Amino acid sequence: MVAGARAGSISLVGFGIDSFVEVTSGGVLAGKRAPEHSIPGIVLACVSLVVMPLLSRAKKKVGNELGSAAMHADAKQTDFCVYLSAVLLLGLFLNAALGWWWADPVSALIMVPLIAKEGVEAMNGETSCD
Repeated sequence: MVAGARAGSISLVGFGIDSFVEVTSGGVLAGKRAPEHSIPGIVLACVSLVVMPLLSRAKKKVGNELGSAAMHADAKQTDFCVYLSAVLLLGLFLNAALGWWWADPVSALIMVPLIAKEGVEAMNGETSCD
């Protein structure tokens, strides 16, 4: 991933991300240990789902008042955190409530394309104002 970022190669970065996910998921499965329930994690994800949209709305308002592209870009990142929080909460909840240990790594895999998309947009210099 570092080599790809230095070279400006999105395909190399994507390959690195995929390799990281493969190694991580393989390590988790080889460890034969299911993730434990995380009530603090569930609470944190719930709080994030409530607070982040409010924070994003406030940032957008300030961005409009100031005419600040930077503030709009920051609001977009906050919106991104809302999506990740929702995916996180789903995985943690399914693990805790139904004992579906595999929901945790599946949630992580769902996050990968979202994170990759944000990374590609950042590398291309795209902002929410584009």
